[in-house]
Amino acid sequence: MKLFFRKLGEGKPLFVLHGLFGLSDNWTTAGKILSEHFEVYLIDLRNHGSSPHSDEWTYPATAEDINELMSDARGQMANGNEKIILMGHSLGGKVAMQFASMYPEKLEKLIVVDMAPKDYPVSDRSFIDHLLEMDFEKIKSRKEADEKISSFIKEPAVRQLLSKNLYWNEEKKLAWRFNLKAISENVSSIGKTFSVKNGMQTTALFIKGEKSNYILDSDTLAIKKTFPNSEFKTIDGAGHWVHADKPEEFVKIVGDFLK
Repeated sequence: MKLFFRKLGEGKPLFVLHGLFGLSDNWTTAGKILSEHFEVYLIDLRNHGSSPHSDEWTYPATAEDINELMSDARGQMANGNEKIILMGHSLGGKVAMQFASMYPEKLEKLIVVDMAPKDYPVSDRSFIDHLLEMDFEKIKSRKEADEKISSFIKEPAVRQLLSKNLYWNEEKKLAWRFNLKAISENVSSIGKTFSVKNGMQTTALFIKGEKSNYILDSDTLAIKKTFPNSEFKTIDGAGHWVHADKPEEFVKIVGDFLK
């Protein structure tokens, strides 16, 4: 699958993967800063952004997409045989860990943002059902769409994340860039533990937001079992969207780890 990506800067290749319902545009601010020292690839995962849609939505398939993109991008890299640095947030963090399990020889370093190698059960999928119920035959403007979303999602950051995925299709109707059908049908399985090995020697950094509960203190042992060469950083005052909440602190931590 040919994934859409944005390329910024020059240097060691750094692939960046967004979270569920996200897209490469979510990483523009951090990506621009990191591009001062790295060749940054901001990537749309399958079923998200401008990348192709597919009924198949599994971690191995998504990790294989990254491998294919890496092969295709070698001609554009300063050193075509170079290993990549891979960074993923949330869902993208799981994809990054799956890639590390399948292709450890292709990784120089791994950065996982606010995600652990464990199950994240979907306790409430009602907001997905609400999204499925949105009728773009009747919703004629972004303002109307935002008002509808506001009726079932109160957090401004989440509404903004979703609104970035709205676009005008060829029929001049609003539509979602993400593949809502595939996400709805697979979200339970995508929340489960994926197939990663234990004792992977990839040098890894796990970053969490102080206000987020995605990585708990009790997860440390499991992470260390899977990635023995890992370290941990917590960003004060940040929630799950660590890179958006505290971009300067986030980029500094990433930069220090990659020096």
